[in-house]
Amino acid sequence: MKKISLAGQIFIGLVVGIAVGAIFYGNPTVNEVLQPIGDVFLRLIKMIVVPIVVASIVVAVAGVGDIKQLGKIGGKTLLYFEIITTIAIIVGIAAANIFHPGTGVNMSQLDQTDISSYVETTESTETKSLVDTIVEIVPTNPIAAFAEGDMLAIIFFSLIFGLGISAIGERGKPVLAFFQGTADAMFWATNQIMKFAPFGVFALIGVTVSKFGLASLIPLGKLVITVYGTMIFFVLVVLGVVAKMSGYSIFKLIKLLKDELLLAFSTASSETVLPRIMDKMEKIGCPKHIASFVIPTGYSFNLDGSTLYQALAAIFIAQMYGIDMTIAEQVSLMLVLMVTSKGIAGVPGVSFVVLLATLGTVGLPVEGLAFIAGIDRILDMGRTAVNVVGNSLAAIVISKWEGKFTPVNEVANMEKAS
Repeated sequence: MKKISLAGQIFIGLVVGIAVGAIFYGNPTVNEVLQPIGDVFLRLIKMIVVPIVVASIVVAVAGVGDIKQLGKIGGKTLLYFEIITTIAIIVGIAAANIFHPGTGVNMSQLDQTDISSYVETTESTETKSLVDTIVEIVPTNPIAAFAEGDMLAIIFFSLIFGLGISAIGERGKPVLAFFQGTADAMFWATNQIMKFAPFGVFALIGVTVSKFGLASLIPLGKLVITVYGTMIFFVLVVLGVVAKMSGYSIFKLIKLLKDELLLAFSTASSETVLPRIMDKMEKIGCPKHIASFVIPTGYSFNLDGSTLYQALAAIFIAQMYGIDMTIAEQVSLMLVLMVTSKGIAGVPGVSFVVLLATLGTVGLPVEGLAFIAGIDRILDMGRTAVNVVGNSLAAIVISKWEGKFTPVNEVANMEKAS
């Protein structure tokens, strides 16, 4: 009997989880039973993310050892991220203007969700400027950054440490060997943890459906369809064109990442697939130092799905309240999102926090978010999958831009990576 692939197992977990959640909708016992299973899986992934990122970057940078080359890669990466996320914002605003998902929505039919915790987070982050955020990339205590999972600070420290190992020559080789061993061991651990993924997916999606119910989608069905339709357009057309310009196929990339996309979609967490997409991008031809830098950095600066959704949701709320935003106001919204989507990266519930900060800045009623908070998990699943595709493609684009992409036998490596 042919063994079911990981993607197949995850899909089965997804379908069974939806069925169980729908059958036991509103039953708190289901949450009590399933939530710990989902939490254990997410904690297992979070446990290995920081060691993998640190070890991979240190090994990659020590191997390159050229601060000018790393600076050039960093500059190209941030430029690319800014261009793509700006296009994502424009696509989101355009979709909201074309399809008008918020026009005619009867707010009396919608359930309101408490968003006070997001408001508190927004108030604490709004006091920080973009300059403050840049300053905080440099950690005063690397161990604290590791403990808090502050990805940008972790990346910065790892870059400096890797350069230091390279600079001391022979004396740095034992340290480099230690980090190479750490990376290899953590990738082995990733493969073992992924065997638990179908159970984690089953539990997390089961909890989501049992808590909110499939019926919760009906009043906001037009928003859900518009968001997902726009995201599919963005991936196939916008990212498809970028991939084509880079000499790669977006369909080939999606096929390569089918396991990771299913997992990211089901768990609504891009952290669950960070180690595997770094590994896969390296195996298809991206240099280790580029994949190890671009992908983790993209988790803070290149959230294509999230920025697209934030733009669309902001216009949706304006339409829901009957507010007709002028072209100038929509341009202002775009400019604000370009800053806020980067300025508070890494904050829990970042998409909601960014939306709250943005709505307040452009004069839209923040209370509108309470009406869509109930289905945010469903929308989060889609935008997480788009983020994964966007960051994986970014590694290929930067590798091609640097002339360092070395295609290999992708079929064989896809089998090894799976």
